[in-house]
Amino acid sequence: MIIDASFINYRLSIITMKDWIKAARLRTLPLSLSGIIMGAFIAKWRLYGEGGIWDWKIFALALVVTLLYQVLSNYANDYGDGVKGTDAKRATEAESRAVASGRITAKQMKNAVILFSILSFVATIALLYIAFIPKYMNEFYIFIGLGLASILAAIGYTVGKKPYGYMGLGDLFVFIFFGLVSVCGSYFLFTKTFSWDMLLPGTAVGMMSMAVLNLNNMRDIESDRLSGKNSFALRIGFKNAMIYEMILLQLPLILIMIFLGLNGFIQNQNYYVFIVMILLIPFAKLRRKIMAVKEPKELDPFLKQVGILTFTMAVLTAIGLNFFK
Repeated sequence: MIIDASFINYRLSIITMKDWIKAARLRTLPLSLSGIIMGAFIAKWRLYGEGGIWDWKIFALALVVTLLYQVLSNYANDYGDGVKGTDAKRATEAESRAVASGRITAKQMKNAVILFSILSFVATIALLYIAFIPKYMNEFYIFIGLGLASILAAIGYTVGKKPYGYMGLGDLFVFIFFGLVSVCGSYFLFTKTFSWDMLLPGTAVGMMSMAVLNLNNMRDIESDRLSGKNSFALRIGFKNAMIYEMILLQLPLILIMIFLGLNGFIQNQNYYVFIVMILLIPFAKLRRKIMAVKEPKELDPFLKQVGILTFTMAVLTAIGLNFFK
């Protein structure tokens, strides 16, 4: 029987591409987009009231940049945990993570991390060029620094001799970069100003991002103990991590409501902007389901659910501000 070599190569290329797509962990992408949507559309609402111009090109490039950062982070995480042997101690994760399973070699993944670091930096420069050049040169250089910091943070979670994710600092970095930098930074790209009330939605998205990471670390708490990955959940214990999770899932909608209240929507009796509050019910149901979990491995399905709720919170906030004026 003669087998066509080109057909074999074609099949192998399909399998390899599937492995790379799986390693990119597409289910994490809605979470990364949430901060950009939140900051960009709050800026759109505020610029509309001031007669300013909202540039869709900035929004499109900001989405591309954050997606590249997220894929870079996922590849770096796969590489770092793979070469350290952390994923090998996770019964379920070892089967799905590319380096640990051997579907993608550590060298190939390292090259992918380098490639996406370059792509992320190039896309960042393109975004900042459109947003700031030629009138805002100081801001351009400051945001170049933020972009480099974001790339280093994406890599440094699990890669290197002292990755911060192994020291229990992952929650802090996620809060800063997925919350404050993402929301307040994207807002600044459009308005060229900083407003203190933006810390409220920035904190809301940051806490939701922390909730996802904490669930991930709670799920892996026993395997992380064996591998020496001292996540924050491991440091405080499963019971306290569950209390911490409930706080993270309780406060974001309250912060959004305070933000809307501070901007006069209650006084103006424009209650339609509070459409985001319909999420109080699914948030409450999600908290009850998570609290009912007895085994850490049962937490895995909730990672995607929290990510989708974060994305929905950002979209509904954007709709409320821009379509119910």
